[in-house]
Amino acid sequence: MSAFETAAAFFHAVESLKGWDGCQQYVAPGATFQAQCEPLVDIKTVEAYCGWMAAVGSGPLEGCTYKVHSASYDESTRTAVFVATFYATHTGDGGPVPPTGKSTVTDYVYALTMNADGKVAAMRKIWNAPWALKEIGWM
Repeated sequence: MSAFETAAAFFHAVESLKGWDGCQQYVAPGATFQAQCEPLVDIKTVEAYCGWMAAVGSGPLEGCTYKVHSASYDESTRTAVFVATFYATHTGDGGPVPPTGKSTVTDYVYALTMNADGKVAAMRKIWNAPWALKEIGWM
């Protein structure tokens, strides 16, 4: 499997809410996570992010979906980029408030740096979290 194929498999595993058990095969030990958005500021590892996504998607945002708009790979930097839209409605239990019934359509980007073995070594998520949180009634 090429590094880009591994990155794509990882992306879909995360977004399909497979959690760490379904994602770890694509990830290098100690892979780091970074995001400049409020809900994710304390998450520092790819493992923790995979768990967060699975918890949010199987709890307050149960039934969430996503659509990929673009995917690319830069060999010179070993970076895979995925541009997508996340669709969710707060109908499940959990979250900072009781179910609001409100929905969000929010765009985001994953930038995945692959190591020499073709596994995810670092991940950045670019996301306008306040937009999404306001739409679903959490702010």
